[in-house]
Amino acid sequence: MEKKPCDLGKEGEQQAVDYLLDAGYQIIDRNFVCGKNEVDIIATDGQSIVFVEVKTRATHAFGEPEQAVTKAKQKLIIRVADAYITKFNVTMEARFDVISIVLNGEGKPEINHIPSAFEPSIC
Repeated sequence: MEKKPCDLGKEGEQQAVDYLLDAGYQIIDRNFVCGKNEVDIIATDGQSIVFVEVKTRATHAFGEPEQAVTKAKQKLIIRVADAYITKFNVTMEARFDVISIVLNGEGKPEINHIPSAFEPSIC
């Protein structure tokens, strides 16, 4: 039975959380919403606050999941991150990571963590 996209996304986000915890990150928040936009995971690596976008696919058939983090999506994530930083008076340096996951049905998912995947633009 094929998974629904929302189930696939939730499973991928949990895989990403587990991955980050295993790598020594502390999870601060999940699915932080500002307006109609959200950041999947907010974590810290002890030095930076890390805003993580998770992209999950069932296969590689339509390309790599991280390719879905377009410039437009990056701008939305940056806006949400700015709102989070302002709301909680965050003083740590911010970083934007992408975690792409392919749940290929062969047991262990393929996880690709891309630290500093993009930078906030000044424009």
